[in-house]
Amino acid sequence: MNAARLSSLPVLLATAFGSAAAALDAVDLAAADEAQIRQLESRSWVAWKNHDVAFFEEFLADDHVEVHGYGVTDKAAVIAGVRSPTCVVQTYSLGPFTVARTSADSVLVTYRAQQDTLCGGTRVPSPVWATSLYVKRAGRWVNVLYQHTPVAG
Repeated sequence: MNAARLSSLPVLLATAFGSAAAALDAVDLAAADEAQIRQLESRSWVAWKNHDVAFFEEFLADDHVEVHGYGVTDKAAVIAGVRSPTCVVQTYSLGPFTVARTSADSVLVTYRAQQDTLCGGTRVPSPVWATSLYVKRAGRWVNVLYQHTPVAG
C-alpha cells in the first residue's frame, strides 16, 4: 500500500464507523416498544409489592442477573424472594425513566426509585439509582439485568 493510501486509512475508518453509529442512532426505538418497556418496568414494581411470582416468571429472562448490596443473584433467587413474605413494600415511587437503545434488540432503562420496604425487619436502601436491561427474544421483551445503587447522600 502506498503512503498516500495509508495516510488516508484513518479518515476512511473514522468515516465508516461514524456512519455506522449514526445509522444506529437514526433507528430510534419504536414508540410501541418504548411504551411496552416503560410499562414492564413499572409493572415489575407492582408485582414486587404484590408478591406476583407469575409476573416475574415471564418478565425475567432465564439468564437474568440481579446486582444489589447483598451480591449477585439469578432468576431463581429473585423469584424465591418475591414468593417469600419476608419483604413488605409499603410505598414506592419511580422516575423519571430514561430509555436508551443499546443495540437493535436491547434497551437500557435508568431511573431513580424510592421505596419504603422492610425485608426481615431490615430497611431496603432508598432512594437508589436503578438500571434495567431488556432484550427482545422470541418477539418479546425480557429483563436480563437489574441493578441498583444507593443514592449518595
